[in-house]
Amino acid sequence: MRATGFDQCRHYIRRYLAKLSSVGSISEEETCDKLKGLIQRQVQVCRRSVEVMDSVRRGAQLAIDECQHQFRNRRWNCSTLDTLPVFGQVLTQGTREAAFVYAISAASIAYAVTRACSSGELEKCGCDGSVQGVSAEGFQWSGCSDNIAYGVAFSTSFADVRERSKRSSTSRALMNLHNNEAGRKAIQSHMRVECKCHGVSGSCEVRTCWRAMPSFRRVGGVLKEKFDGATEVELHKVGSSRALVAKNSQFKPHTDEDLVYLDPSLDFCERDPQSGVLGTAGRRCNRTSKAIDGCELMCCGRGFHSQEAELVERCSCKFHWCCYVRCRQCHRTVELHTCQ
Repeated sequence: MRATGFDQCRHYIRRYLAKLSSVGSISEEETCDKLKGLIQRQVQVCRRSVEVMDSVRRGAQLAIDECQHQFRNRRWNCSTLDTLPVFGQVLTQGTREAAFVYAISAASIAYAVTRACSSGELEKCGCDGSVQGVSAEGFQWSGCSDNIAYGVAFSTSFADVRERSKRSSTSRALMNLHNNEAGRKAIQSHMRVECKCHGVSGSCEVRTCWRAMPSFRRVGGVLKEKFDGATEVELHKVGSSRALVAKNSQFKPHTDEDLVYLDPSLDFCERDPQSGVLGTAGRRCNRTSKAIDGCELMCCGRGFHSQEAELVERCSCKFHWCCYVRCRQCHRTVELHTCQ
């Protein structure tokens, strides 16, 4: 499928996600000028931090993979195109889907850069040196705490720069900035403490601990929950500035960690190659489910086909000393359902 290029100024993430996730190692400053979809200020960030751009590339792929996992059972399943922009024109409007993609993209950059800091890949950063001493709980801060502050700062400087241009007071720019920040906060708010015991026979007389990021699957799950409960907003003038407020005044105000959107979503039922919408024909569905993965909703009322298929699985596995596992092959007949 092919999607035409459009509105390059406003929707950069769809473009640099595809490019950054596919390029090889970024080792020369000249490479920054070749990355399509970046504005000049992003190119400048790239030139100043060439060594970090490999992490940005990994983060872009991480965002795509996680989006596809979280939306695997929905009509729009984060399907990508083999051309730029990576998600087609699905994100041209300020929908819930756009909110999630911006959030997961900003989070993935922060996550990948932070991971690179902790693993010693980057000269500009390392472990979080501010976490040290004895905690209120009595354990010793030690080890390599994830430097989430550096990752968040880089994500902010790189992902937010376009929206902070002269048009940053537009409703879409404010929406993108808000969701970028919500994505990063999904990591910051779920940092965990990991510890290691020291002492005779692991008696834990002394315990050293450090701060670690959650798994990115956990971050994706948090943002998917925020997607399900996203707040529809509109632009209001508040004093001398502009802000996004809930469209329905009966709803409580959104927080910095919530996702916000401006426009209703498409139904994603019918195939529309020009927009990058694949439709749901041929998609697997759950005949007994009443949720969005159920055949009635997934197939948009068009009906579905059912067929039996035989699965071959490993079963009755036994461990043999030493050291291998032997399994039988079991055949199981299942019923598969696909949308018409």
